[in-house]
Amino acid sequence: MSISEKRIFRSYGMITMGTFLMALGTCLIYEPMSMVTGGFSGVGIVLEKLFGIPVFAVTFLLNVPLFFMARKFHTREYLFRSLYAMITFSLALAVIPVTSVTHQDYLMAAILGGAFHGGGLGLVFLAGSSTGGTDLLSTLLHPLFPMMRLANIIGIVDGIIVVAGMLVFGVRTALYSIVAVFVTSKVTSGMRYAKIMYIISDQSAEIAEIILHQFERGVTALRGNGMYSGKEKQILMCVVSRREAVSMVKYVKEADERAFVIVADAREVLGEGFSIGN
Repeated sequence: MSISEKRIFRSYGMITMGTFLMALGTCLIYEPMSMVTGGFSGVGIVLEKLFGIPVFAVTFLLNVPLFFMARKFHTREYLFRSLYAMITFSLALAVIPVTSVTHQDYLMAAILGGAFHGGGLGLVFLAGSSTGGTDLLSTLLHPLFPMMRLANIIGIVDGIIVVAGMLVFGVRTALYSIVAVFVTSKVTSGMRYAKIMYIISDQSAEIAEIILHQFERGVTALRGNGMYSGKEKQILMCVVSRREAVSMVKYVKEADERAFVIVADAREVLGEGFSIGN
């Protein structure tokens, strides 16, 4: 199995696991506790209370038209992965029984639910995908409000859904829902960072070949001068996942044990192979 095939297999495995974790958080915590934290599943919790419509049905039916409208805003691969994520999330919502595991402990529900949702979303995002929902809706709304950051539009849309939950379920539940949103964002952001690597080595050509063919990642050579030695140096720059960064350092040191390597968090990465950004 090639590296590309392994990467695809790992991506879909991460999406499956991530959507299952999100569905567990919804069915075992949010839905029984009437906690609305945004997203189409939050809309589903409100509509189930008002009209008895199942959460999984609302999530699926609201997403379907968005995928048709979003075709010109995203690549085919991204939309296909997101469609898979949306379907697996809806199926998981349909099969997992709705049972409370926090026994009316709202603080525990907010922390545990945020951890489940944050971990699940983080896995989905790391796989270069999304579950549709308000993320996809905000992408469609962004051209109407180009002066606003996409993250702010997502926050406003989710905020409207949380307010709707407050009107239906009360202020106390809404306040704990906000705590859950905070926990979710912290867990998700902690998982989404990619790594940017700067490599200074006399074996830059050999290391570049390793990055290009062993890891199938792009690499850019920058020109630099060592101010102490006065020698011209090539500085290799590349962006990799957190897991790849560990392996890449090992390969670099095997190629040149004197190589100077800098590894830092990349909070926003937009481009082929990545979808980490605001």
